[in-house]
Amino acid sequence: MKEKFAAVFLLLLMFLSASSCSLPRLTMIKDPLTPEEHLNLGVIYEKRQEFDPALKEYQLASKKLPIAHLYMGNVFFQKEEWREAEKAYKKAIKQDPKNADAYNNLAWLYYTRGEKKDEAENLVLKAIELNPTKEYLYKDTLEKIREMK
Repeated sequence: MKEKFAAVFLLLLMFLSASSCSLPRLTMIKDPLTPEEHLNLGVIYEKRQEFDPALKEYQLASKKLPIAHLYMGNVFFQKEEWREAEKAYKKAIKQDPKNADAYNNLAWLYYTRGEKKDEAENLVLKAIELNPTKEYLYKDTLEKIREMK
C-alpha cells in the first residue's frame, strides 16, 4: 500500500513540476471593457447597494468619461462620505462645466448638510440655466434650499 502511494505521489510531483513550466501565462495588457461598460457595470453594482465595486468601476470609467465623477459623487453621497462626494461633484463640474446634474447634486449635498446655502442656491440656478428641460427637478432642490434660508 505504501509503495502504491509513493508511486502515485511521485507521478503527481513529476506532473506538477513538468506542467508548471509548460503552462502558458496570461498577461492582460489592455482592459477588455470600454469606459461605457465600466460605467454600466458600476450602475448595476450601485443598484445592488454594492458601493465599493461600483466606485471601482466608476473610477475605471472616469479615465475617459467625465460623467463617471458624477456617479462617484452619488455613491459617496449614499455612503455619507460627504467630503468625497463634494470632491467628486466638483471634479465632474470641472471636467464637464455643462453637466447640470453635477451642479444640482452638489447643491443637494450642501442642502443635506445644511451648509453653504448661498452657494447651493447659485449652483441650482446654474443647473436650471444649463438644462431648462429639467427645471422641474432642479426647482425642487431650489425650493428646499430657499425654505432652509
